[in-house]
Amino acid sequence: MTTYAVVAEGLLKRYRGGATALDGFDLHAPAGGIYGLLGPNGAGKTTAVRVFATLLRFDAGRAEVAGADVRSQPELVRDRIALTGQYAAVDEVLSGRQNLVLFGRLQHLAARDARRRADELLEQFALTDAAGRSAAEYSGGMRRRLDLAASMIRRPSVLFLDEPTTGLDPRSRNQVWEALRSLVADGTTVLLTTQYLEEADQLAARVAVVDAGRVVAEGTPRELKATIGADRLEIVVEDGGRLADAAAVVAGLTGAAPDTDPDGRRLRMPVTDGVGALVGTVRALQDAGITVSDVGVHRPTLDEVFLELTGANR
Repeated sequence: MTTYAVVAEGLLKRYRGGATALDGFDLHAPAGGIYGLLGPNGAGKTTAVRVFATLLRFDAGRAEVAGADVRSQPELVRDRIALTGQYAAVDEVLSGRQNLVLFGRLQHLAARDARRRADELLEQFALTDAAGRSAAEYSGGMRRRLDLAASMIRRPSVLFLDEPTTGLDPRSRNQVWEALRSLVADGTTVLLTTQYLEEADQLAARVAVVDAGRVVAEGTPRELKATIGADRLEIVVEDGGRLADAAAVVAGLTGAAPDTDPDGRRLRMPVTDGVGALVGTVRALQDAGITVSDVGVHRPTLDEVFLELTGANR
């Protein structure tokens, strides 16, 4: 039986002036792993996170986080979660260790326990060597990792992350990704909002696509990609004059004529077994004396899913 870390049923949130941020928002995020929320600006992702974190009252529906009702048990919810916004909220005058000890003391840990927990987190987030340096000297990725470490002082059941790698370079982003994987390995459920489709593809076990205040699709990245079509085999022949011959060979193998692009000397066809189709097709073309200059299997991406489901490509 699946245990859910975050549940939303029919959430409605209207702001003053009549703008509707959440409009029948439904979500069931399983406990364990990373769950991604994708959507364009203004889709309702951040509003949903603020509702789950008890920072924003909602008008109708039901929300539950870590087994506690958001409306009737807000203090219990806050005791079980942590929230990290888009920008690192650390004191740049203090060192990395001092920041973590401060957060520990603010969360009512004894001084000795706060120091011990700070050292554990510095090691977990690969910050031990920089522990004594001012946070002002940290890179963007180090600052973000320190911010994540601070949110883990009390080992929350659920961690909400609102676009955690905004503005980071690729190396820093990868460091944050590794830190998030470490958190999940320790048992924390992460609900991640992001506009980086690659980030969701790399990290999230399941993804919800949000548009106009509601979830319009949900599933694993593979399941979502499958909704917009199968893998596609693309072949470029060396001699454009033999494109029609190549198309005939492929049609004989698949039973369907491929799409042809004479200008690009290219064949395209949907396939269910990308690797098997690639090997078999290339071998058949070689047997027919047709030289292939390029070949590959194109898989649907979350970018394409995002554009299709949110209407951004229309």
